[in-house]
Amino acid sequence: MSSNTDVSLSSYAEDQGLKLVRKAEETSFVPMGWAGFTAIVACGSYKLKSRGSTKMSLHLIHMCVAAQGFVVGAMTVGVGHSLYKAFWADPEPEKRCSLALSTCFS
Repeated sequence: MSSNTDVSLSSYAEDQGLKLVRKAEETSFVPMGWAGFTAIVACGSYKLKSRGSTKMSLHLIHMCVAAQGFVVGAMTVGVGHSLYKAFWADPEPEKRCSLALSTCFS
């Protein structure tokens, strides 16, 4: 048995920029989640100076929970939007057949 060890994975390689663009085109709510996460972290970091008598650990926990909540909310809205498009937005009959798990309602 001979094995070909010269196989190049360059056709499968995808740099980070192309991957980001592809993800943004496939699911538009992912970049919105990233932008919201970045904005909340930037705002929280800016307000870190004027937090008053609040402990730093409590301020950071609140900022982390808010940023994660925004990302989870964006993902939830994205999944809901995808479900709406797939099932309630009257897809084409051939697409409806593939969505109905081998049952076609044309």
